[in-house]
Amino acid sequence: MKLAFSTLGVPGLPIPDVVRLAAAHGYHGVELRAHPEEPVHPGIDQAERDRVVTEFKAQGVEILGLGGYARVAAPGDDGPVLAEIRGLVDLAHDLGAPFVRVFPGAAPEQSTEEADATAARRLGTAAQYAADLGVRILLETHDSHRTGADALRVLGAVGHRHVGALWDVMHTLLGGEQPQETFAALSPYLGYVQVKDIASADDTSPLPLGAGVLPLTECVEVLSRNGWDGWLCWEYEKRWYEAAAPLPDLLGPGREHLVRLLSDSA
Repeated sequence: MKLAFSTLGVPGLPIPDVVRLAAAHGYHGVELRAHPEEPVHPGIDQAERDRVVTEFKAQGVEILGLGGYARVAAPGDDGPVLAEIRGLVDLAHDLGAPFVRVFPGAAPEQSTEEADATAARRLGTAAQYAADLGVRILLETHDSHRTGADALRVLGAVGHRHVGALWDVMHTLLGGEQPQETFAALSPYLGYVQVKDIASADDTSPLPLGAGVLPLTECVEVLSRNGWDGWLCWEYEKRWYEAAAPLPDLLGPGREHLVRLLSDSA
């Protein structure tokens, strides 16, 4: 498996510094948070996109994907959501990134059936556009659809190889699913896996990998046992928890922890 980290852990950090961190600590790739607060988002021009590609290539680091914020199950017109997804897919294509992350984002007043149908319709509509540009749209296990079983209802209805799943190990556990159950649901669709660690179900402040309660050992064992060889991406949510320790100081030990888990599970 390849290792990456998300720029959610280094809010606003210039791309040259992000790339240097990845290279210095032995990470194969980076997931870029695609938000206007960050250096990389759909509003940047072609020249800036080209500069980002050059920075990553110079250090031999891959752009794993874009962490977008389109909410595919949210109520409202399809048009703005589809336009947001297309903007993310265009950016991913220009950067050579294989994946774009989207959220479910259903509202409390929506029924499960309505939310599932809305998400499936939008993802199905966007699928061919993504396929034409060689990008895969990944529905993250998050918010209204936090388990693998939740995501599977949508992905099964879409049935397109350019729409898949991003497994966030925190949300599936908090949703009551065990790693083997999540993998069984998502394995035909799995793009990559976001790892992290937290203090408890009631305190989701980010911690160094291995210092919290999430079943990272079990997750890695399930993936290894089933021969999955994709990406593990550390999503350290520093942006939402200002008091959390700085990620750069944790990247080296975090990589060592993941390598140890991979070695033990081999």
